[in-house]
Amino acid sequence: MGEAIRWDWIARGLEDPIGTAVLQHLQLSLIPIALGLLAALPLGVAAARWRRLYPPLLTGVNVLYALPSIALFFLLLPYTGLTIWTAVLPLALYTLAILVPNIVDGLDQVPGHVRQAATAMGFGPLRRLVLVELPVAVPAVIAGLRVASVATISMVSVASMVGLGGLGALILREGFNNRFATPIIVGVVLTAVLAFAVDGLLVLAQRLLTPWAPRRGSKGVR
Repeated sequence: MGEAIRWDWIARGLEDPIGTAVLQHLQLSLIPIALGLLAALPLGVAAARWRRLYPPLLTGVNVLYALPSIALFFLLLPYTGLTIWTAVLPLALYTLAILVPNIVDGLDQVPGHVRQAATAMGFGPLRRLVLVELPVAVPAVIAGLRVASVATISMVSVASMVGLGGLGALILREGFNNRFATPIIVGVVLTAVLAFAVDGLLVLAQRLLTPWAPRRGSKGVR
């Protein structure tokens, strides 16, 4: 293991290429997650409202998810070139297969009497959705975001195959191409660290957005 990890290389490369690769990886991960959520919210709300839309919509996003990411990257290359959009667009589409069902499930979990009470208080459909239904659906939406985030952070590494950056480039160019184990180990470890960090931030966001939700280990009020 002492030969596999060159600590002197890590110390010299903290800013570049390691720091640069981490920032690129975050950019390539967070943008598609955000775009996926922006697209999934109206699709999920529409599917929850008009149930006939849900089966074909779910089939469509599942078919997209089944397509190999590397194939979509190469198909987009002639149109997007070596830009972040070559990775962002397919990865955003992949998140829909996870986020849309979670949003629909979250809205389905809103109790009927809660909707009725909001309507009785004079809430219109849009106001009820924003102020009542979506807040109740937050745990299910965050659960989907956690899965989508970890999957996206993992798949971003494949983007290095089409010449984009990120930790995948560190693994491929600095590691495999040079038969040098240290960048491979660093890239794999940092990818896992990023996944854990983003997952932890989403858990914190859920706690902040749902202060009314029971916590694990919390004792009931006597």
